[in-house]
Amino acid sequence: MLPRAIAGPATPTGFSNSPRGRSLLRRPIATLPLPSPRPFLLAGNASFPTPVSPSSPQPSPPEDATSAFVRLLKASSRSVKSLLDAGLLHSVAVKAGVGQDDRVRTGLLSLYCRCGRVDLAGKLFDEIRERDVLVWTLLISGRARAGQHREGLEMFAAMLAEGPLPNRFTLSCVLKCCVGCGDPGAGKSVHGWVLRNGTEFDVVLLNSVLDFYAKCGAFACTKNLFRTMNEKDAISWNIMIGAYLRQGDIDGSMELFRTSPYQDVSSWNTIISGQMEHGLHAIALQILHTMVDMGPRFDQFTFSTALVIASRLTMLDLGKQLHCQILRTGHAGDVFVRSSLIDMYSKCGDVHASSFVFSGSSEHTDGTVTDSISFSAMVAGYVQNGMGEEALELLRDMFQEGVKVDLFTLTSAAAACSDAGILEQGKQVHCCVEKLGHAFDVFLSSAITDMYAKCGSLEDARKAFDSSRAANVVLWTSIIGSYASHGRAAEALHLFEQMSEEKIVPNEISFVHVLSACAHAGLVGRGHAYFKSMQEDHGIAPSVEHYTCMVDLLGRAGLLDRAKDFIREKGIGNYPVVWTALLSACRVHNDAEMASWVSEQLVQLEPCESGHYVLLSNVHASTRKWEEASKLRRMMHEKGVRKRPGQSWIQIRNKVHTFVVGDKSHPEAAEIYSCLERLIGRLKEMGYASRTDLVLHDVEEEQRESILNCHSEKLAVAYGIMIGLLDLVWLVLGVQGRKGRQQASSWPPREVKAAKAAEADTVPDTRRKLGGPTKSQLSEPTQPNSLHDAHQTWVTPPSQIIHAC
Repeated sequence: MLPRAIAGPATPTGFSNSPRGRSLLRRPIATLPLPSPRPFLLAGNASFPTPVSPSSPQPSPPEDATSAFVRLLKASSRSVKSLLDAGLLHSVAVKAGVGQDDRVRTGLLSLYCRCGRVDLAGKLFDEIRERDVLVWTLLISGRARAGQHREGLEMFAAMLAEGPLPNRFTLSCVLKCCVGCGDPGAGKSVHGWVLRNGTEFDVVLLNSVLDFYAKCGAFACTKNLFRTMNEKDAISWNIMIGAYLRQGDIDGSMELFRTSPYQDVSSWNTIISGQMEHGLHAIALQILHTMVDMGPRFDQFTFSTALVIASRLTMLDLGKQLHCQILRTGHAGDVFVRSSLIDMYSKCGDVHASSFVFSGSSEHTDGTVTDSISFSAMVAGYVQNGMGEEALELLRDMFQEGVKVDLFTLTSAAAACSDAGILEQGKQVHCCVEKLGHAFDVFLSSAITDMYAKCGSLEDARKAFDSSRAANVVLWTSIIGSYASHGRAAEALHLFEQMSEEKIVPNEISFVHVLSACAHAGLVGRGHAYFKSMQEDHGIAPSVEHYTCMVDLLGRAGLLDRAKDFIREKGIGNYPVVWTALLSACRVHNDAEMASWVSEQLVQLEPCESGHYVLLSNVHASTRKWEEASKLRRMMHEKGVRKRPGQSWIQIRNKVHTFVVGDKSHPEAAEIYSCLERLIGRLKEMGYASRTDLVLHDVEEEQRESILNCHSEKLAVAYGIMIGLLDLVWLVLGVQGRKGRQQASSWPPREVKAAKAAEADTVPDTRRKLGGPTKSQLSEPTQPNSLHDAHQTWVTPPSQIIHAC
């Protein structure tokens, strides 16, 4: 953080508060006693104006005018937050003839650093003739805030070579750059330079050194330095508490917190957030209650942390109480509090409330980074609640409103495409990452890899994995799971062995994918070996997911009795998902007796879950026990248990169309069924025969075939073929582009309807039924020149053209 002594006061004394100062601020800059403005142009790639001939001698502006502008820059240093405002002030300075003064350039350099445009600040830095320690400190601090830590250290080395000695504020900024680079050696070198040159230590500089050692993991050095500090403030104690928490010493941090003489709101925030980082959310909640009774009032960071606790513990009532307190204390306008509210409501399942908080903000349309936080939280909330289409729609709004799209938002968007299986949208998200110039981190790379795999493009998933430069356990687990879900167990297991050879330690999710791959490939022996290695070699305690994979492994191999004994031995009979895996295996191997017994266990655990009844009913139906299957259906009806119908969807022209079995709710249902009937007819001519044995209903053979023909997948595929042929037809007719297809989306058009109505009495019935050209059109050219001509010339409906194709 830039020290206040360097940044300058927000309101300079004796200027803006004086009568003369207020009059100068009210008057336009052009009316000040300055020379007439000179013409300017943009030099090179610079984004700010420079004089036409800077080398030619220019008259110096009056001293009082330059000083007045410098004071104006200092007065506006706190209010200027956007690049546009800084650029306007820079333009005014050049036009007014004061832009060549080093003091003015220093003030503009500070403004550009505050706006995050360190590149423009660097260009101004190169133009300053006399660079004092203030100028160097401003740019080093700006690079530290912008995350350019390595460049900040290079500037510090250049500063030492050029001559001006750094002060305590410069050294504090340099130590922050050392922390950002994660370079303990550089930080120790800076500390040694301070000791050799006899720089006087104050509490600010000591806190910077203490924070460096704490964040670089040198806990012993941190303790020794803290012990030898003669003067400690609240920041010193908070740094030390955080150091204990990083070491995992929860008791030590609590003891230090109790003995601290500075138990301010920052200390409470530190100890609460530290408990949460170690997964101790219940203890964090207890400390939060203690803070309400004994501690200071909440600030925005406390509210954000408390909302995270509510979301992690899924305590919606607590979140609502915190929301009320936020409104009462006036913290609702803080962007981090608002994003925490959106996240809390989303993770608690109340998407309506999170959307209300998001839409109620009046500050999320100016494209700033803070606005991006709110958008990102809302996009992630939609994805977490299975509303992928809404998440992608909000992402489009971000681009249209000019809001900065960060990596977190793009990662959530990739997850939305993955959940919905929308490959084209996923590719667009991937292209956005490339066009925006974002560097692929591990989480985005794994999300892109998972998206391609779940959308069926395993080759693209492998390319995304191979192109990633920073592959850790998350990315390796993602690609292993991709191959396992596609049934390519050999490749998945090979990748797992390769990951182990590269000294990457697998986690519990990695073993879930490995066991799943063994289950699909029937590798019982290797599955047991991996399950044993997970516990003995890696110290990972099996979870319910691992046990389920083992039951599935034994069940798929037909070892139903062994799977049943495994459940009893491990004491996992209270998990319904384990019994569901065994029941599915009974369905595959047609073991009705075992299926009935497993179903009884499931009904006791989850009496209202429809899937258990349906699985057992299918087992009875597959063995032609229609009465037993009918009893189960009646039992479901009596208990009010309803099965959610399966769905199939297809994306066409950036819109997802969903179908269920026998669906006739689609606006083009008649055309879809007509197209499907012709397709099935052609398939039968080619030797296709329906597998009516898959229809588990006691009906006649013709009805079984009719049920199969109305399957949701067939409806979706037929609609896709129909639309594809329709696009081909319009391409032949000369109708191109989105606008033309939208105008042609409804058939017949108004012109055709009017022409048919006018010709109803003159055109023979046979010609009208066939949809051929009217009498007036027989002499016209058959090649349309536009969409309007195509509508008037070609009267044959697309369905008949498709039939002809």
